[in-house]
Amino acid sequence: MPAALRIELFPRDLDRALVFYVDVLGFELVQDDRGLANPYAAVRRDAVRIGLLASPNAIGDRRPPLGVEIVVEVDDVAAERERIAASGVRLVDDLQRRAWGLTDFRLLDPDGHFLRITDRAAVHEPAASEGEAS
Repeated sequence: MPAALRIELFPRDLDRALVFYVDVLGFELVQDDRGLANPYAAVRRDAVRIGLLASPNAIGDRRPPLGVEIVVEVDDVAAERERIAASGVRLVDDLQRRAWGLTDFRLLDPDGHFLRITDRAAVHEPAASEGEAS
């Protein structure tokens, strides 16, 4: 079975984060436990799953480090850019063809997490090249 990646984020406002990830980025709400003592929700889009825990007191040392970038690969990056920009979200960097051959745009979620929305590479570059691309 191939490996998968799930990201856990700790938004200050869970409802606001859900609006962003579902209504703006097009994720689907797949788990909604907002009524629990430690409110939690999970969203999914294709093979990407993001968990959202709205209990800042429960996260202890799990603070987001500087330099984190969440990259979401999509089939039609230009259409994603148009849809997201139409929602009123400010883009950090608009749609650009990068030196490494991919086209992307960048934005922040409501808690300041940096997201790069990029087209899918026909063949992925070696990991070192991807790290240099950020």
